[in-house]
Amino acid sequence: MSIHFYNNLHRRLEAFSPAKPENVTVYLCGPTVYNYVHIGNARGPVVFDVLIKLLRRHFPKVTYARNITDVDDKINAAAKALDVPISTITGKYTAIYREDMAALGIQPPDVEPHATEHIPQIIAMIERLIAAGHAYAAEGHVLFAVDSYAEYGRLSRRPLDEMIAGARVEVAPYKRHPGDFVLWKPSTPDLPGWDSPWGIGRPGWHIECSAMSAAHLGETIDIHAGGVDLQFPHHENEIAQSTCAHGGKVFARFWLHNGMLNFGGSKMSKSVGNVSILHELLEQHPPEALRYALLSAHYRQPLDWSDGLIEQSVKTLDRLYGTLRDLADVDATAGAIPDAIETALCDDLNTPQALAELASIAGQARRATEPAERAALKSQLLASAAALGLLQQSPEIWFSKGAGHSDDARIQALVDERNAAKQAKNFSRSDEIRKQLAEQGILLEDTPQGVRWKRA
Repeated sequence: MSIHFYNNLHRRLEAFSPAKPENVTVYLCGPTVYNYVHIGNARGPVVFDVLIKLLRRHFPKVTYARNITDVDDKINAAAKALDVPISTITGKYTAIYREDMAALGIQPPDVEPHATEHIPQIIAMIERLIAAGHAYAAEGHVLFAVDSYAEYGRLSRRPLDEMIAGARVEVAPYKRHPGDFVLWKPSTPDLPGWDSPWGIGRPGWHIECSAMSAAHLGETIDIHAGGVDLQFPHHENEIAQSTCAHGGKVFARFWLHNGMLNFGGSKMSKSVGNVSILHELLEQHPPEALRYALLSAHYRQPLDWSDGLIEQSVKTLDRLYGTLRDLADVDATAGAIPDAIETALCDDLNTPQALAELASIAGQARRATEPAERAALKSQLLASAAALGLLQQSPEIWFSKGAGHSDDARIQALVDERNAAKQAKNFSRSDEIRKQLAEQGILLEDTPQGVRWKRA
């Protein structure tokens, strides 16, 4: 079964064929960890979690990276306000972000690069850009020269002067062109900084993702994903600097952008103030209902977020879990994913169609009377739901509104992350997770069947 995605670079639906079928590479822009994220920030991770599940069913290996931006002016401001090191801020909100993603049933990425751990790679990439004539140093800054890259603006399809006018680009006297963007900027003693050929400073936001992506996925990746609000300037700048740093090689072959969440008729935004904090929503509603709601519209379209949408998602899951409860006497496990579900997901992640097919299977299961048919339909229902990351708990737990379950999911996600860290020989992260769990009263036991956890 062929897979098609809407490639935003070309503005058309295209058959997906990875450069190296033995290892598909995917990069998703992750959070800037200075505060809690809002529910809109969770749409991409949820949708692209379904993407990763799909790719893993069709290819032998998928390497999925989702970064952590842990050096940024917003982080600096938050640290200054509390008079603490930036690591205090970033450590706290990185841990909360991971826990919130786990509560939504999102599997951790294969690679989670932190910007502060890639300063040497960032500096090396900037040096290559300078040597190739695509960047220049000025007054302690290093800037990318946008007029050195003829295809600048190809992704966002807007002329350079129009992009600059709409993006509040800082016009500074040391810039050769108003659209030139910062790769490196100087740091005063009260700000985080690293030694560099241009003095003590810190990286610009855009160069961080380019360097981290190249370090872990290579110079050309198969899929770059993120919110459509990042298309310009972030993704446009990533393309320019990565292409120029790597001798003209294509940076990302496919660009997938998820639409924004609207709240009260306006785009959900912290700057506007019309946000619903994910961490709070997870305490107020079943996490699986939030996941269902985020999948209810096609990922490329805007999604109107409301209490009514959450309530409807809860009711729909009530029916689905009610079906499983009615089939409790049927001995069946998840089997092959029905073609209708897989076809919908292969068609540019058409989750609304997949959810409709899921409801249809559940309806058939409720009407079925023959034991063999009931078993087959229960198997299809479980497999279909798993493809979407749904129905991952027992009906009994669901109908108790998930009491304790979201915490169980969070704990298991941390255990899984620790296992992955050990396999990657990242023993410092592995020990950090064990300590974190121990402080929460969770004990880990190594058994021949793998790592198990229990509450002390």
